[in-house]
Amino acid sequence: MSEPHFIAGYLPFWIGTYLLAALGWTCIGRFGLQFVMGPDNPNYIWRAFRRLTDWLMAIASRLIPSFVPPPFLPLVAAFWLWVLRMGFGIAMLAAGLAPRIGPAARATVS
Repeated sequence: MSEPHFIAGYLPFWIGTYLLAALGWTCIGRFGLQFVMGPDNPNYIWRAFRRLTDWLMAIASRLIPSFVPPPFLPLVAAFWLWVLRMGFGIAMLAAGLAPRIGPAARATVS
């Protein structure tokens, strides 16, 4: 019985987890940068972080209570992305669309 290729055989799993992880780390980067950069700073890195995560901040602001201050929205968004990533990984694993970690193959000595 042939096993699927570790990368190509599970491409939807790898792409989904990679995108969710990249967005989560971008939110954490935005959280750290907001203390160094002003909200309208013309720096291209800050603008890229904002452009990539503004839509996530809008969703996070609707999901959390209003007493959470806006500077903590990126952390909340990163947390929800982590939860979504774990749920996605578990669903893909349950559907058989994610690689499984099995016992190591035995080496045969001739």
